[in-house]
Amino acid sequence: MSKKKNIRTKKKISKSKDNINVPNNIKTFKVKVILFFTSILFIALIARIFFLQIIDGNRLQTLATSNQTLTETLLAKRGTIFDSTGQVVLAISYDTDKIYISPSDIKDENKEIVAQGIATILEIDYNELFSKLTSNNSKFVVATNVEQEKVDSLKNWEKTLKKNSKITTGLSYENTSSRFYPHNSLASTVIGFVGTDNHGLYGIEASWDSFLSGTPGKSVSLKDAKQSEIANSEQSYIAAENGYNINLTIDANIQSIVEKYLAEAVSNYKCESGITIAMNPSNGKILAMADYPNYNCNDHNTPNSYLAQTWDSLSSEDKLTSLFRMWAPKAVTDTYEPGSVFKIITSSIALEENIIDTDVVTFNCTGSYLIEGENKPIHCHSKVPHGAQTLRQALENSCNPSFIDLGLRIGAQRSYKYYEAFGFFGKTGISLSGEPKSGIFYDIDKINQHELGTLSFGQRFNITPLQMITAACAIANDGVLLQPQIVDKITNVDTGEVTTFAPKEVCQVLSKETADSVASMMESVVKDGTGKLVKDGSPEMAGYSIGGKTGTSEPIYGSTDGYIASYLAISPVENTQIVLLVILDTPGEGVNHNGGQIAAPTAGKMLKEILPYMGVESGNKEDNNSNSNIQIDDLY
Repeated sequence: MSKKKNIRTKKKISKSKDNINVPNNIKTFKVKVILFFTSILFIALIARIFFLQIIDGNRLQTLATSNQTLTETLLAKRGTIFDSTGQVVLAISYDTDKIYISPSDIKDENKEIVAQGIATILEIDYNELFSKLTSNNSKFVVATNVEQEKVDSLKNWEKTLKKNSKITTGLSYENTSSRFYPHNSLASTVIGFVGTDNHGLYGIEASWDSFLSGTPGKSVSLKDAKQSEIANSEQSYIAAENGYNINLTIDANIQSIVEKYLAEAVSNYKCESGITIAMNPSNGKILAMADYPNYNCNDHNTPNSYLAQTWDSLSSEDKLTSLFRMWAPKAVTDTYEPGSVFKIITSSIALEENIIDTDVVTFNCTGSYLIEGENKPIHCHSKVPHGAQTLRQALENSCNPSFIDLGLRIGAQRSYKYYEAFGFFGKTGISLSGEPKSGIFYDIDKINQHELGTLSFGQRFNITPLQMITAACAIANDGVLLQPQIVDKITNVDTGEVTTFAPKEVCQVLSKETADSVASMMESVVKDGTGKLVKDGSPEMAGYSIGGKTGTSEPIYGSTDGYIASYLAISPVENTQIVLLVILDTPGEGVNHNGGQIAAPTAGKMLKEILPYMGVESGNKEDNNSNSNIQIDDLY
């Protein structure tokens, strides 16, 4: 019995073991599944880490660095523009702020208070500002070029408002730089102006922008999640390179004198416009360059007095075109018919080629000149024939028939050779943009005798005023042509290094003997010819040695152009220190349009003040002992 019981017991035990093994198998399977997926996840994680660290590591590192880096641009200060004396500032930069506002940072019930406070301090339109604050605008500019005094007032008001009323304003500030022109319109077409990005758009500001603008620097440091700089973190710093200061060749006092009398002449003679250039022939330096009407560099988008007359009737496109023209330095960019002033060029060629002498009777003016093969003669400006004349007398009388005769003797080939040498077929090289590639002349292979005749007395071709005075300066400079110069020197304000620009000789156009002969004849034009009114009977001018030549170019028949009256003066005749060209465009109806009548006295008024200021000696001892102490504030 006992043995059977044992057997039965073993069986039960055995049965009991079988029942336990089933759930253990299930657990083992689950473990294997978990281990399998864990392995898969682990492998994926390893693969992801490998991708992030090895394959995409460089990109992520760069991204992380950029997110942790605070980079600030350090503005370069734009260079200052001075006149030739270095005492008169023509353009200067100063620090200002640009102010932004974020409407979303301001509670709706506070927007009226914020708008009222900002508008009052910045002196801007409240209604416009409030409208923007209550619209769906995101962050926008409230004001630019804000002076430091207003910025300080705004920040103090903002601080008080937040402290007392718990009101946030949504304001933020950006340091910027603004350009200011202390003398407003003085030499405006020469100086130009800058755009909103503080880069030059016209004049010297544009042509010399790469020197004036400088190079911005930057500061790089680490930042936290709030975009604040982390204290004691490493910082790299690249200093800004400030722009160069520029000294022009223009003398602000001479420029002021020229502008004063040019504006007076345009007004008195009801002209559409006027141009004047003063130049030192011995070094090519421009002493003054003026347009009238000009414009205010500080308010360059406002039309000048001439443009304002028709402004409201212009289309948007025409307004923009008119502004472009207003801004241009027209002494450099515009062309005109020089008229009888050009006779000094014709005389120079004839003398240099030994075709004629100055004081040998060569011409006989009958009142007109009939070119062979033509039916209609070209008339002299004088109603009374000049009769027998020397070259000197023909220049004194500005006799067209005599110069037609002379031009035909010279011929096209020789004329064009000298035109090229004088610089009429190319740019002068002045460092102002907008200069045309060449004067406008007849094709040498197609020119006829009539056209050659009109060329001799300065009509039916076009050159720039700058080309004309540059050629005249060659005559006043012993026959040597120099490149006109508008910038005297530049200064690196960071290092103090100064770069000066020496006169640049182009070529020897004439012999000294020829140049002296032409200058002598120009002096005769003032003493005995059409150029007398440059002295205008003034006792102060009587002692000065002045040479001159009048010019009056008439419009082509049927055109809407008007007359152009001009006058070219040199002083002193020997060792000339100044060449002056005055151009008056389209004198008004009823006004004498002859250069000798209106341009000559205008040039005389200018020289009456300029010559003493320059220390040019006159024949009057009293005048020599009382050199002018003219100051720009007295003139402008």
